[in-house]
Amino acid sequence: MASFLRSSLVILSLFCALSFCGKTRRVLFVYNEGKNFIESHEIHNSDPPPPQWIVDATYTDNVETTGWAVGEFTTNPDIDPHLQAYGAGYAEGYITSERIEQTWNNTLKGYCDSTPLSKSCVKIHDFVQDNIQWMLGMIKKNPDDKFWDEVNKGLLQVQGLEDGYKNLAVYNPTIRLKPFGFYLFQLGGDLEDLEVALEVEEPLKHRAVGSGHCSALVKIVTDKTGKQDLFSAHDTWSSFESMLRIMKRYNFGSHSESFSGYPGSVFSGDDFYILATGLVTMETTNGNSNSDLWKYVTPETVPEWLRNIAANRLAKNGEEWCEIFSNYNSGTYNNQWMIVDYNEFEKRSKTGVLYVLEQLPGETVFDDVSNVLFNQTYWASYNIPYFPEIFKDSGQPAMVAKYGDWFTHDKNPRAKIFARDHKKVVDMDSLIKLMRYNDFKNDPISRCNCTPPYSAENSIAARCDLNPADGVFPFGALKQRDHAATDVKATSYSLQKVLGMMAESGPTHDQQPVFEWSKSPYANVSHLGMPDRFDFGPVLFVWDK
Repeated sequence: MASFLRSSLVILSLFCALSFCGKTRRVLFVYNEGKNFIESHEIHNSDPPPPQWIVDATYTDNVETTGWAVGEFTTNPDIDPHLQAYGAGYAEGYITSERIEQTWNNTLKGYCDSTPLSKSCVKIHDFVQDNIQWMLGMIKKNPDDKFWDEVNKGLLQVQGLEDGYKNLAVYNPTIRLKPFGFYLFQLGGDLEDLEVALEVEEPLKHRAVGSGHCSALVKIVTDKTGKQDLFSAHDTWSSFESMLRIMKRYNFGSHSESFSGYPGSVFSGDDFYILATGLVTMETTNGNSNSDLWKYVTPETVPEWLRNIAANRLAKNGEEWCEIFSNYNSGTYNNQWMIVDYNEFEKRSKTGVLYVLEQLPGETVFDDVSNVLFNQTYWASYNIPYFPEIFKDSGQPAMVAKYGDWFTHDKNPRAKIFARDHKKVVDMDSLIKLMRYNDFKNDPISRCNCTPPYSAENSIAARCDLNPADGVFPFGALKQRDHAATDVKATSYSLQKVLGMMAESGPTHDQQPVFEWSKSPYANVSHLGMPDRFDFGPVLFVWDK
């Protein structure tokens, strides 16, 4: 057996001094081969691992003080990779079970859990069940295919997650996932598009016209000496009930990554990943307004969350990532992906540093856009397609004709704010400041043909709870709604080398009031396990590689 390998989270002593360091649990999971049984052992950091260990899990819950829990899951590289995947999920489900239960109650309780199922739920159930069975069939038919092996391990990890939550300690590697069990945690954005594609009679999730998820920025900064740095930053835009957060580190055999995530999910969902290969991958949602394309959404595809897991774990550069992700395109959770290659940046290459991929049902387009990044010194992403064919095929021209410049790539409010303010980014602090920016009542770019004449949607970090309930707005995205930028994550050339990032949890309060559940128009929305006030600052997360 190789020597016991384990990496530890380092949070600067400043944060510990400010009582930002909670109690840490370390649990070793051991496989008893004779009894086919997984045992858990609470141990101290100095204790040696017992024989036949599968996963070393370390978990610290700082949600009340920083807005983040922190989980690190290291698998034993000497055991079968499939047992590693299952065991990692098992460990995470076991050690984060309380937060998983709260997240389920906050975000998924009541979703297709009635008996009998409604017609809409039957449609979704049957599609997802057929899709799972098709993928299992492809895994069986392609035992030596690396892509399908990663799909298999991703599904095993989710199965382990569910078993760990239920404390079902007998190891059974058979994938038994049900459409409305823990698999539902993984579907996320896929589910929003799936409901539209299946034309459910009773909409279960409602997407406002123009609603997007996330803002992102890739920025080159040059100091007075000519030295360059490359920043990658991302804001999640989501509902307030989703704000139970875990910063995660997965260290699985030959693959290692860190990402911002959620209880119950084995992928980021935001998405923002820092990979040990030197890649940073992230996305913002484009969506699809062309109903003619939904016919390409079939069960014989791989959902977005699994394709991004496979690409993150297999790709060595941006082009490879795009090629892998394009396999078996589901046409759901249609995003603009950015793949930043810090290896090429280190080599001072002018190509390969930034690839961008956009997908629609039945269509994927990607290209090396490093020339745009170097010419502009930035790349911004804000839910509007970049590639002309994706812009056209997604139905965006019709939205421009109906609603105007807000739906264009270059005149959208966030496009104009990024173009105006990206030069203010000179270091990590100023990067975080830009990504948290929202001065919607005073910034002329945030104005709209509305009553009042502005919207808190029209900025880098949305705060739609601050729009008046009785306001008059031309389309749904601009209204008061359960929607905001719920975090920021950012990394740099030096930070990504240790899978590190700066992250801040909760809605922006730089120019706006702190979000408080008790004073919010959404006070009655379930928010189990969350603090009342999200008055948090940035936290530096650094992992020993």
